[in-house]
This record gives sequence, C-alpha cells and structure tokens, in this order.
Amino acid sequence: MKRTLKAWQRRAHQLKIELHALALAYRDPRVPWYARLFALCVIGYAFSPLDLIPDPIPVLGYLDDLILVPLGIALALRLIPPQVMSDCREQARTTPPEHTAAGWIAAGLIVLVWLLLAALVARLVA
Repeated sequence: MKRTLKAWQRRAHQLKIELHALALAYRDPRVPWYARLFALCVIGYAFSPLDLIPDPIPVLGYLDDLILVPLGIALALRLIPPQVMSDCREQARTTPPEHTAAGWIAAGLIVLVWLLLAALVARLVA
C-alpha cells in the first residue's frame, strides 16, 4: 500500500514539474506560436476550476484529470522543440513556479469558453 502511495506521489510531483516546464516553455521565443497556444490551453485547463466532465459524476468526473491533462501535456511536448523542453525542465526543477498574469489570462480564457458554451447550449435548448 505504501509503495502504491509513493508511486502516486512521485507521479503527481512529476506532473507538477511538467506543467511548470510547459509554462516556462510557453514564454520561450524558440517555441512556435501554435505550440504556445496549445500549451496555454493545456495549462489553463489543468488549473481551471471547471472541468469537461464535472468531478461529482462518479468515476467519469476524475477521468478528465487522469487522462485529458496528461494527454494534453504529451501532445504539447510533441509540439515544443526537445532542446527547449530540456532547458525548461531543468529550470522547473531548480526554481519554484511564479504566479504570473499568464496564468490568470489562461484561466480567464477557459472560463470565457465555458460561459460561451453554456450560452450556446441555453440558446439551443430554449
């Protein structure tokens, strides 16, 4: 049981480092614009209080956190040059994450998308 808990803790720590490295890569000028945009969406979704599938729904509620976020990170990593990610991972391991305006902007964009989708659904239903 302790071994499983330690494995989950290591994986969660690695996921935090990857998200921090992704945030650093987002600001790197060597990263193409489309990779920056995708990375911003992944970071925004990972930290957004709104999920694609709400958490109270049994099993499915946590599926997006367990599958979509790591999948988004994996796809973003494919778009970012390997040398940039290597540099960003090293920086992420040695420096604590800083709270910047980019995080608030990404969260705001995710909330805006959800509000627009809700308005669209409300309009289609009405």
